Amino acid sequence: MTEEEVLAEFRTAGALLEGHFILSSGKHSANYLQCARVLMNADRAGNLARALAQKLPRELRSEIDIVVSPAMGGVIIGHEMGRALGVDALFLERPEGQFFLRRGFAIQPGQKVLMVEDVVTTGLSSRQAMDAVRAEGGEVIAEVALVDRSAGGADLGVPFYPLISLNFPVYDPGHVPAKLAMVPTTKPGSRKN
Repeated sequence: MTEEEVLAEFRTAGALLEGHFILSSGKHSANYLQCARVLMNADRAGNLARALAQKLPRELRSEIDIVVSPAMGGVIIGHEMGRALGVDALFLERPEGQFFLRRGFAIQPGQKVLMVEDVVTTGLSSRQAMDAVRAEGGEVIAEVALVDRSAGGADLGVPFYPLISLNFPVYDPGHVPAKLAMVPTTKPGSRKN
């Protein structure tokens, strides 16, 4: 899929939003990609996952033992990536602020893990999720995401393959432009803090 085809999927699903959003990272933006909306259609989710799998180099694809994604945002695309790659898909949860496996999920020592996210802005959640995988004995060999909002600035410590990269401006809380600051804020992400 081309970048424009991917964005068309977001637009069709009503998932490319405009307003004043507080992102999970705490930063502010006038644009938000509601990946849950674009992934609510199973056919669309599968198509996006297959396109994302095609972004991975063939030799890397053959090394992947398991897919892991952080809940909530990464659960659906992680599941679909598991299907596209023919491997199991697990997800991490953080009910108390720190990621860990629950529900009987386990990573075997030395398993090669593909981390799957919906959107990467700063990379903080991804790095925290990778730390949890490593604590379980897994080896994160790469990360994929539907959207890279970091403008290439997220340092994940592993090869990173986003389906699309967008450069929507983001602002630290104390540096929100006056015009945007006048718009009421919405916090659509899954993290409370």
